[in-house]
Amino acid sequence: MADSEFLLALLNSRPVVHGEQQDALAGDDAGTAWLRDRGGTGTPAELAAVRRARYLLDEVVRGGSTAQVLAEVLRGVHQVPVFGTGALDWELVVPDDARLAVHSVLAWDELRHTAPGRLRACANPECRLFLVDRSRANQARWCSMAACGNRMKARRHYARGRAT
Repeated sequence: MADSEFLLALLNSRPVVHGEQQDALAGDDAGTAWLRDRGGTGTPAELAAVRRARYLLDEVVRGGSTAQVLAEVLRGVHQVPVFGTGALDWELVVPDDARLAVHSVLAWDELRHTAPGRLRACANPECRLFLVDRSRANQARWCSMAACGNRMKARRHYARGRAT
């Protein structure tokens, strides 16, 4: 799974369905399965770390907190040099239970550098999902044009009709 896909899967693991927020990481069994499906250990410590990382990333992307809060997730993480055949690589040293949480923050940072301003919350205030805008004009506003985009456009159209 690509880093940006993993990040979106994590951020979008709390969708609103029929007016109620769901949470793929809410229950221990469901959360464990979600983590294992993405290469995690599925331990309670990992689940807690990923939930915390998701909360912090949500706050940062929505503009409620600065990126500085993400330092908490990266505490104790470092890189060590690894020499291969004629090359120097860097290996990330992180406890297994923190690996997915750290991966989510690093994915956010990579996306921030490679596609600045493209990760954003859906413009539908009733939606909790995020999108990575891959459009040329960088003007995508909704997580899904079929769902939120159509709904918001219909509301605006209805409101204009009532105003006249």
